[in-house]
Amino acid sequence: MTSPEDALQQARATYEEHVRTCRQCHFDTVPCAVSKHLLRIYNNARRAQARPNSAVL
Repeated sequence: MTSPEDALQQARATYEEHVRTCRQCHFDTVPCAVSKHLLRIYNNARRAQARPNSAVL
């Protein structure tokens, strides 16, 4: 099972990698649907880490 810190770092890395490599996100500066989804995952992981006794799914 992954620790909350590992899940947070992985979500952040995945989001940042997507933004760097996605043509729409990088060149158009308009977030695509995938970018919005990955950012939502990252924000949820960040909130879960902030809560005491949180479990990562």
